[in-house]
Amino acid sequence: MHRYGRIKTRSKNKKMQFKVPQDVQRADTIVGPLTWKQLIILGAGGGIAYAIYITLAKTYYMEIWLPPIVVVGGLTLALAFLRIHGLDFERFLLCFIEYHFLPKKRIWQKGQANSFVIYLQRRSEEKQKPKPAKKIEAGKKQSIEELSDIVDSYGNIGNEVLAEKQEKKKMLEKIINHVEK
Repeated sequence: MHRYGRIKTRSKNKKMQFKVPQDVQRADTIVGPLTWKQLIILGAGGGIAYAIYITLAKTYYMEIWLPPIVVVGGLTLALAFLRIHGLDFERFLLCFIEYHFLPKKRIWQKGQANSFVIYLQRRSEEKQKPKPAKKIEAGKKQSIEELSDIVDSYGNIGNEVLAEKQEKKKMLEKIINHVEK
């Protein structure tokens, strides 16, 4: 099946053709069946293998320079063409390495939300910790009315204003108690 299908439309006097892509997930081919990524991988791997050959073939026997070239060539071909379980070889290799280096057994511990926190993230969180609030003296007690006044005024009440409000409340309570008797 070709990558592009053809749609033919007919108008009164003209015949038009449009190329419509059939497989949009597949990368575009540049040279034959090779994509840009494959060309770059093959060029880099071939260049490395050739550099090894040039440096080692002049002074050493074939038994010395051939194994590194075979390893580099095989790795280059695998990176360019090999797919395992629908993954490119480079992606498969990264998943394989990640699987072997991360812990396989995970244990839940109560009270720990995220046990796999990146070191740098922990460092930045330590720097951004809020400063602890000032402690209120244990001997000093505040009544519920005082606290409600502070909350209602968003903490902008001074001691004088608070004392005035308390005096007014006491006066009102005296008047109410006097009227009830």
